[in-house]
Amino acid sequence: MTRIRKTRMTRSSRATMEGAGVLLHRAFGSSGEAVLFDPFLLLDDFRSDEASEYLRGFPWHPHRGIETVTYMLAGRMRHSDSLKNRGVIGAGDVQWMSAGGGIIHEEMPEQREGRLAGFQLWVNLPRSQKMSMPRYQEIPAAGVTTVERPLGVRIKVLAGEVDGVRGPVGDVAVEPTYLDVSLPLGGVFEQPTPPEHTVFAYIIEGSATPSPGEAPLGDRELVLFEPGDAVRVEAGAAGCRFLLIAGKPLKEPVAWRGPIVMNSEAELNEAFEDYRNGTFLDRSR
Repeated sequence: MTRIRKTRMTRSSRATMEGAGVLLHRAFGSSGEAVLFDPFLLLDDFRSDEASEYLRGFPWHPHRGIETVTYMLAGRMRHSDSLKNRGVIGAGDVQWMSAGGGIIHEEMPEQREGRLAGFQLWVNLPRSQKMSMPRYQEIPAAGVTTVERPLGVRIKVLAGEVDGVRGPVGDVAVEPTYLDVSLPLGGVFEQPTPPEHTVFAYIIEGSATPSPGEAPLGDRELVLFEPGDAVRVEAGAAGCRFLLIAGKPLKEPVAWRGPIVMNSEAELNEAFEDYRNGTFLDRSR
């Protein structure tokens, strides 16, 4: 018998300032929450129609020990990094960057007005890959398949598999699922999930009931699910759109300071010392 996942906890994202002065909403993202959301570390929502809230962007900064995943809904974001990758991602595009043992990059809006909308997810790397060579994947919107189910259910498959369709992101240690799901009024989404995986959903339009008998959630609200074999989400009166994200927990110690996540304080100290003395980019193997 299929065990539909129940709600473990819900929360609203909170406004916060990041980068050089970008106003965004953080769904989760602190060392104290790392066990709850393992292998995920942070989810930021940077949807805004006000240029003053995003123009300053995210100038050059380092990462080590994590992967950053940027998914755009609207507007354009320019990426540059120490691997000499250069590019602009726009609506529907995905950037999956593995910092490995060290990368320095910037993410800056490629516009001065209008709507900028997207999300950044941080995924932890296992101990065995924290000092690996950095990697960068840029997937255009045309490379993301949309699965259409009966009654108007639409699922963009960024990572993982839905109805035999695999997403374009592969070779990631935590075996991620990353879906952008749209449901019409009264629509229902049900999807199998590996029982051991951490699974959460983040509402980005309308409202939805995240599991049978639970209270509905609205825009910028998140639900973390209990263990189970599948999720079942039902749209509210205006339909809904949400991100469904899942991954295999690493179950490893987390030492986290700013943009660097390792397994111990000693490794953190080493990372920041490397950055200060100019050897930060020399440590990857």
